[in-house]
Amino acid sequence: MLQRTIAKAVEATGIGIHKGRPIRMMLEPTGVDKGISFYHAKKEIEIPLSVGNVVNTAMATVIGRSQAYISTIEHFLSVLYAYGIDNIRISVDGDEIPVMDGSAISFCLLLDEAGVRMQQQPKRVLKIKKTVEVHDGKKFARLEPSVESSFQFRIAFPHPVIQEQSHLYHFGKRSFVEEIARARTFGFAKDIQSLQSRNLALGASLQNAIGLDSRRVLNKEGLRFENEFARHKILDAMGDMMVTGYHIVGKYVAFASSHQLNHALTKEIFSQSGNYEIMPIHALEDACYESHFA
Repeated sequence: MLQRTIAKAVEATGIGIHKGRPIRMMLEPTGVDKGISFYHAKKEIEIPLSVGNVVNTAMATVIGRSQAYISTIEHFLSVLYAYGIDNIRISVDGDEIPVMDGSAISFCLLLDEAGVRMQQQPKRVLKIKKTVEVHDGKKFARLEPSVESSFQFRIAFPHPVIQEQSHLYHFGKRSFVEEIARARTFGFAKDIQSLQSRNLALGASLQNAIGLDSRRVLNKEGLRFENEFARHKILDAMGDMMVTGYHIVGKYVAFASSHQLNHALTKEIFSQSGNYEIMPIHALEDACYESHFA
C-alpha cells in the first residue's frame, strides 16, 4: 500500500466551538513524506503535527508554535486516521478547527469530495511492540500489541442518561463512518457559565453538541446511538493517537481517558524505542490489513 494524500484542494467553513467565530478551513494535497501540517493563515505560521507540538489538552487537543496555536484538531484527525491520509496541509484562518455538527461526519464528506490520491512511496505505520499505559487515579489509557487496530473505551458518569457505557471498534474506514463518525461531543448545561467565563465553549449550541441538564438530553432529536457518548470518546482517542503522525497498529483500551491522558500515552510510546516500530504496512503480519482502508 502506498502513501496517500487528497486528490484536490477543498474548503469548508464553520463555527469554532470555543471562540464562537466563523472559520474557513482549506485542505491541500502535499508530496510524499511531508506528513500532516497545519497552517495558521492569519499569522502565516506552519505547525507540523507532532507530539512535541501539543501545547494544551484541557478541553481539546491544541498544537502550537511561535505564538500561533490551533485548537480542537482531534475530530478532523480521526478522519485522517480512518481514511489513511499520510500527507496533507490544513490551513485555517483562526485559532481552531470548525466544530461542524460536533461529530466528524462533515469531515468525512469533505474528504470524499477531495478524493484520495496514491503516492509513489510505501505507507508506514506505527506498530506497538510492548504494552504502554498511563494512569490518572482510576482513569487510564493503554496500547497493547495486536495484529489489528482497535479501540475499546468505557466511561462512567453519574448521570441518568450516560451512567456506564462502552464500545469496541475494530478499525475499518467503512465501519468508522457507520459506527464512530456521527457520534457528537457532549456537555452539561451546568458547566456552560463557568466555561464561558474562561472564554471557552462560546460557540457551543445544540446544533453542534449533545446538551444535558441534570436529568435528560436537551436536543429534540435525541441521541444518534444509545452509547453515543462512548463512541465519541473513541472518535477523540483516534484523533489524539493520530498526533503521532502514523496509523497505530495495536489495541487501544481506556477507561474515562481524556485528551490529557491520551497525550501522555503518545509521549509514553516514544519514551522507549522498544515500545514501537515504524514499518511499511506491507510488512505487517496481517496480509489483508490494507483492505481496512478501502
